[in-house]
This record gives sequence, C-alpha cells and structure tokens, in this order.
Amino acid sequence: MKFKSLDAVVLVRDIPEAHLKEGDLGAVVHTYEPDGLEVEFVAASGRTETLVTLRENDVRPVADTDLIAVRSLRRRTA
Repeated sequence: MKFKSLDAVVLVRDIPEAHLKEGDLGAVVHTYEPDGLEVEFVAASGRTETLVTLRENDVRPVADTDLIAVRSLRRRTA
C-alpha cells in the first residue's frame, strides 16, 4: 500500500533500538521512493519520542477495529 504524509500507521513489529513495540501508533511525515517512510512516534503528551525511517511493510494502515492504548515508555539514559 502507498502511504502519504500525515497518514496514521500502526507498527507491525518491535523495534527495540527505538523503544518501539508492535501496535504503536505513528504518523508518516515523509515518503521516499520506492517504499521508504519517515514515521514519527509521540508520547501521549504530544512530545516526539522518536522519528524512524521504515519500509512500507513495517507498518499498516489504522483499521476501524483498532483501539488506542497507552503504555509507559522505557526512558533513555543520557
């Protein structure tokens, strides 16, 4: 599926190095040909947690049956 900027997407796999888990909700902020996406994941407060470059097969569109949940973020150490 082709995504466009500002599309909401759901992560389909864990990305431990970015502290992301399958099911996390993100927003596409940029697309790259042929299948790259820059996706922003934010905390519930609105603060950007991470911005990662993914492939289209790393995410899926949001479905009408999806429920949004909140989980605690693993804090990074400085």
